[in-house]
Amino acid sequence: MYRVLIVEDDSVIASSVKKHMEAWGMEAACVQDFRKVLEEFLSYKPHLVLLDIGLPFFNGYHWCSEIRKVSKVPIVYISSASDNMNIVMAMNMGGDDFVIKPFSLEVLTAKVQAVLRRTYDFGKQAELLQHRGAILDMDAAVLIYEGQRIELSKNEYRILKTLLENKGKIVSRDMLMNRLWETDSYVDDNTLTVNVTRLRKKLSEAGLEEFISTKKGIGYMVK
Repeated sequence: MYRVLIVEDDSVIASSVKKHMEAWGMEAACVQDFRKVLEEFLSYKPHLVLLDIGLPFFNGYHWCSEIRKVSKVPIVYISSASDNMNIVMAMNMGGDDFVIKPFSLEVLTAKVQAVLRRTYDFGKQAELLQHRGAILDMDAAVLIYEGQRIELSKNEYRILKTLLENKGKIVSRDMLMNRLWETDSYVDDNTLTVNVTRLRKKLSEAGLEEFISTKKGIGYMVK
């Protein structure tokens, strides 16, 4: 079932759109805190975003730009700012379509369904893992934090992915070594230590201090 995130500060419009999407077999949620649109996006993991331009605190262009830093999810603007300049800007900022207010719910739904078909019949949504504001893009194998793209080696990526998939739990050194080399054959234990040290240095330089903690004699964890 497709999930749609509605970023609209007019509660009447947002509620109407939500009910109509649900009537057509989709899940839908409305953003609650317009200071934390990206956080709610990451938490809900929608397949499509409906985004107004005129919003409290930051406008829709800002949030489109923030979402585009971490995801290729389709974004459909819904706005009364229907002059050519706004439509062109919306598309240039990464929007996939533009629906002018006032709009028919049936037309909006048809556009949403068309964008979903185009997107998910021919491709897949990027997979993301997040922790403490850092986002691991598993398609690109890079970590994103406060607008920075932190390039990772193959081993660093596998270590971080395994830890994030098990956040809050201790991951044994044996498990990490098996994930790194995808084998049960013996690997020098020191090689894992070197890779973790390099990964920690990259995280620290990006501002993510103490992101990975050591459980002496057992393994590592993020918490």
